[in-house]
Amino acid sequence: MPQQKFDKKRGWSILTALAMTTALVSINPPAAMAQTEEKSRDDRSVFDQIIVTAQKREQNLQDVGIAVSAFTGDQMRAFGVEKSFDIATFAPGVHISGNLAGQNTQFTIRGVTQNDFNDIVEAPNAVYLDDGYLAVAQAQTFAVFDIERVEILKGPQGTLFGRNATGGLVHYISNKPNFDEFEGYLDLTYGRFDSPAHANQITTEAAISGPISDTLAARAAIRYNYHEPYLKNLFPDGQFGGSPGPGAGADLADDDTLAGRFILAFEPSSNFRANVSFNGARSRLNTGPYQSKPTIAVFDDRGELVNVIDIPAGETRASIGPNGTDFGSDLDNDGIFGLNDPDDAFLTARFGVGTDFFGYRDPDGEDFTFSGDFAFKNQGSIDTWGVNNKMEWDITDNLLLTSVTDYKDYEKLLFIDVDSAPVNQSANYAGVDATSFTQELRLSGETNNLKWVGGLYYLNIDADSDNGLKFPANGVVPGAPFDLGSDARLKTNSYSIFGQAEYDVTSDVSFILGARVINENKDYNFQQNLYFHDDNFAVHVGTPIPIGPVFGPNGPEAFTADTSNTHWAGKAQVDWRANEDLLIYAGVNRGVKAGSFNAQLAGGLAIPASAIPYDEEVLLSYEGGFKSTFLDGRARLNGSIFYYDYNDYQAFLFTGVSGVVINADAENIGVELELQANPMNGLDTILSFSWFDAKVNDVPLRVGGPDVRNVDPTYAPEFQVNGLARYSWDAFGGYLSVTGDFAYSDSYFYNLRNFDADKFDSYFLLNARIAWTSEDDGWEMAFKVENITDARIGIQGFDLATLCGCNEISFQPPRWYGFTVRRNF
Repeated sequence: MPQQKFDKKRGWSILTALAMTTALVSINPPAAMAQTEEKSRDDRSVFDQIIVTAQKREQNLQDVGIAVSAFTGDQMRAFGVEKSFDIATFAPGVHISGNLAGQNTQFTIRGVTQNDFNDIVEAPNAVYLDDGYLAVAQAQTFAVFDIERVEILKGPQGTLFGRNATGGLVHYISNKPNFDEFEGYLDLTYGRFDSPAHANQITTEAAISGPISDTLAARAAIRYNYHEPYLKNLFPDGQFGGSPGPGAGADLADDDTLAGRFILAFEPSSNFRANVSFNGARSRLNTGPYQSKPTIAVFDDRGELVNVIDIPAGETRASIGPNGTDFGSDLDNDGIFGLNDPDDAFLTARFGVGTDFFGYRDPDGEDFTFSGDFAFKNQGSIDTWGVNNKMEWDITDNLLLTSVTDYKDYEKLLFIDVDSAPVNQSANYAGVDATSFTQELRLSGETNNLKWVGGLYYLNIDADSDNGLKFPANGVVPGAPFDLGSDARLKTNSYSIFGQAEYDVTSDVSFILGARVINENKDYNFQQNLYFHDDNFAVHVGTPIPIGPVFGPNGPEAFTADTSNTHWAGKAQVDWRANEDLLIYAGVNRGVKAGSFNAQLAGGLAIPASAIPYDEEVLLSYEGGFKSTFLDGRARLNGSIFYYDYNDYQAFLFTGVSGVVINADAENIGVELELQANPMNGLDTILSFSWFDAKVNDVPLRVGGPDVRNVDPTYAPEFQVNGLARYSWDAFGGYLSVTGDFAYSDSYFYNLRNFDADKFDSYFLLNARIAWTSEDDGWEMAFKVENITDARIGIQGFDLATLCGCNEISFQPPRWYGFTVRRNF
């Protein structure tokens, strides 16, 4: 198949328009930015100058030649950010992906994503909390509370940040202890989801901070969120097969999460500072809230799967074969279809018209009722805790030594119903028991015309993953109950040396050069096992019976590997300060993400042992942009253009009931604009957009298959627009504020093969909030409605057309309204 080309005419027209905008701002320079305390004539604005640490030193956001979206804690609270991934709504070019129906969610930045559901896989977009790397995918989903700010850095950041930041990174920074006085707050929220389940939500958040002595201060924060399930389960309606066990048929999409953080700050002298933080969270969750839609697989005359479509009205075939014949199913998950497999031969037609294989169709489509059997209360759990120690020593006025030590422990066991229907067929479980330890030492300094930083970085990850398929008792699959387990353990040791220097060639022009060298060692063991037991809340019970993934002379055996590789990342950039209010930058970055190993589920389409390891990905990013400030410091307009050239991009290819990461070259061209303004007293506005055209080249429709296609990356909408307006005025002895925000997203695929059925529609999200705050900011009361139009916004989906005649899909919550009372002291 000939390689697809970018729509260069459209792409270059957008880039030209952005360049003209840059030139216009340069020709007509605005007044210099006012200082922080003078920026807004209205102290009630939520837009302050934001100080970021994107280059490992404190800088004004507008002085950093990187595409950064940054928001303060006050802004995030006004925007209604509650979970880590909520901030994606307000950042151009940022979206979400993940697995387990949203119970694990990850960031997508400029089309760079990784939605493998095995936790031994690290994401290409790194997430940090207080300089500590979150090494396991589950940890990217966490409650946002008592946060000072968040920084979203786009494009490769591997020179200064130590781990897998080829696409970018998201860094949350906590509020620190107060040495001057005692302060704190109590925040209570009651809300209700507008769905047939009429689910209630209660959230409590509190923090207190103050000095213990002249040299010691502390801060403690806690958050508890509980909401009832909003996905109404009608089980046993449509039941096919026996019940999977007691308690089956629970409502889904709930949350029961308790999280806390305790920070001690120690400053024994004017040149030494230390912060030790302890954090932990535990969640108890029902089975993952997937729903299903009927789909049908299409095969060509070679027996190759070439498409999956939404099932047409009146359709009864299990699949569409050559000349319109019924090609059957793969009900027993062995990769052989019904007409060629006696075990599947009974299912060469559906048990209903326009339904899945077993006669089920969701009663209200994409709305929030369904019928599912493998749905249990409090079946899943996530537990994370960690400790972080950051120390800073001012050796001289111009020389700083920093040490960041971080340890985290992760445990998870979550479940989903594979067919998401009242059919006792199969379930999927995802468990992990992992630890991570990082140590960074860096030295930074500056002279009259040189700023530099250099350091050493060490990372250890020990991840034990338990993933698999569960076939419950009384099911339609012969031999049940049993588990098909994929048991993998990956130990990673990574050592880095890095440095970056910024040299002022003139008072207006700076040159930046940086590099990182990484030595990565991995020790891997992966075995597929069969377990016979009937506990729906446990996995890997009993004696394991090996079934793969390697088949040697003595039968099935484990795959093992021990690797050591050296990689490098680099940066070269020129910054031009055209005037006091305009920065123009251009540069090239080389990002790298180390290769690793797959741990595919057993069964389905055969995966050879040669496909278990995959190579490192290398991204060359060419980027230019500008940062401008105008209206006497009350507005900022930032823009960027970029071209990505990916070598061996790590893409997740899901086929049958499992998936593997493959290497495929890719490219991407795009543009982003972001405007934040306080144009008049009391009015704050945000308007941003992003557009890109990305392609992953020569992707096979199955591992080892004869056909390849050029495809869109998953969870990567081509076009996004975000906006917000907030107006405040004096009222009732304090002031009122009204906030409205919106987000529009183009449609996007959730399967790399880009089949017709594997796509979420575009959406328009609208939220509104009205709040009253007392004159001294001591009290705040707010009423908010989220998703006013009750839009259906796809989170995650998987194509299972050959297993159940369906796709499993999940959506963001329905319309929600709630009331908040906050007391600051």
